[in-house]
Amino acid sequence: MGQGSTPSTARQNDATRATPSAAPSPLPVSRLRPAYQQVADQLRELILNGSLTSGHRLPPEADLGGDFGVSRSTVREALRVLASQGLVRTVRGTTGGTFVSHVEPDQVSDYLETSIGLMSGSDTLTLADILEAREMLEVRAAGLAARRREPRHVDALRAAMEREKHSRGRSVKFNEHRHFHGIIIEATGNGLLTVMTEPVFRVLQSRFLSPDVPREFWAQVDREHETIVDRIDAGDAEGAAEAMQVHLSRIRDAYHD
Repeated sequence: MGQGSTPSTARQNDATRATPSAAPSPLPVSRLRPAYQQVADQLRELILNGSLTSGHRLPPEADLGGDFGVSRSTVREALRVLASQGLVRTVRGTTGGTFVSHVEPDQVSDYLETSIGLMSGSDTLTLADILEAREMLEVRAAGLAARRREPRHVDALRAAMEREKHSRGRSVKFNEHRHFHGIIIEATGNGLLTVMTEPVFRVLQSRFLSPDVPREFWAQVDREHETIVDRIDAGDAEGAAEAMQVHLSRIRDAYHD
């Protein structure tokens, strides 16, 4: 034992040497993704940022493989991923190839309906979330419609109200109700609002509409719709938005989880 060393100190030193060092913390790195996924991600980014536009023909698979430094089979798998997302389409023949897709609004609307429908009713997306989002979109839309409406929109709204008053049956009533709100969205002149709101209407109807809505409820809906149309017809943006807020707050009772 060395000079100045005590048995107690020696035992402590031995214990320190015997204790294994703590495992190092994992490095803050991202796991490498498969090569085909990395190719798909980069092509997707080029499409979304506008570098590749609708109808743009992509280079042949061999050329893409050279650009990315991967095999043709890897490129082919990446293109299959993009095709499954509706971002590209392949045309056969001498003038064919792989092209950036032209997306129609109905395609986007259908995709949103499916996605919202799958998520709805869970902790991820509750009925309250859907109704709140609807109010955020439509209250503002009613004010825009009052500023931008044309006579044809007002005529269409009044015609829709008349059909509502004479319609019978839960499903028919709601279809007319949805059509009325769709005309208001159209009157805003903002096509994206239609793409965003129509899927919400359809999910609310298919999943959450109460089966026992009383007739008196629909009579009140008719009166509220009339107020909304009057405000839109008068060009009263603030009044139209307020009337829509009152209406949407009250018709929450027509839906249930």
